[in-house]
Amino acid sequence: MNPSIILQGLLYDENSSFLRGPAKAPPEIRAAYHSSSANYFAENGLEIRPETFEDKGDFKIEEYFDIEKITSTNLNKNIALITLGGDHSISYPVVKAFYREHGPMDILHIDAHGDLYDSFDGDKYSHACPFARIMEEQLASRLVQIGVRTLNSHQREQAQRFGVEIIEMKDLNLHKLPVFNNPIYLSVDIDSLDPCCAPGVSHQEPGGLMTRELLHIIQSISVPIIGADIVEYNPDRDINKTTAMVCAKIFREILSKIISNNHLNP
Repeated sequence: MNPSIILQGLLYDENSSFLRGPAKAPPEIRAAYHSSSANYFAENGLEIRPETFEDKGDFKIEEYFDIEKITSTNLNKNIALITLGGDHSISYPVVKAFYREHGPMDILHIDAHGDLYDSFDGDKYSHACPFARIMEEQLASRLVQIGVRTLNSHQREQAQRFGVEIIEMKDLNLHKLPVFNNPIYLSVDIDSLDPCCAPGVSHQEPGGLMTRELLHIIQSISVPIIGADIVEYNPDRDINKTTAMVCAKIFREILSKIISNNHLNP
């Protein structure tokens, strides 16, 4: 077992603004990862077997900020940690835990939404707000968002206020992806994908990334990845577990990049 990679699942969707369901995602993603219809190999040739990482299991969350405590328990500077969510509100307390170990970090956020609302439906911890909380508390030194296609005036103002670098979906050029010089935290919202690729999400936003494009973005990361999350898969809306298999594919590719970029032994 490789002690340099930890997996945790967070069964939480209480801050979802539209539909519940993402709390059911972690075990479904694991089942797809183990499905005999596929295998454990990533596209760079690494075999991402269960022994590759230490699986801490799934945590049922009673109180929102228990997420930070659980993550801190599973984390130290020498461990890359990947989290299966859950709605996107989990990213804020998870990043808070990372901040205590690593200080301000660069974040790559792939999503249909900016999640920069100061408050949404009266909830400052809504899944529409985590990156506003992260930036106002200066937990990130740099935030780059890719795939966004739902910005309104308020979120544009928030992005300007916090200096967020946004590559909207309409402007995406896969040959001119942002370059990072520091290790990053990677946050992948599954609704960054077009609904034709990932129907199992609460907010189906047309005009998104194809699965191949998302994989290309992940595979193009050239710096160490200190942590990552995969969020907003909603099994209640999935069709034939299509989205679960997409999540499992993304999971393998992220793990393979952690191993190769962080110079770990697979």
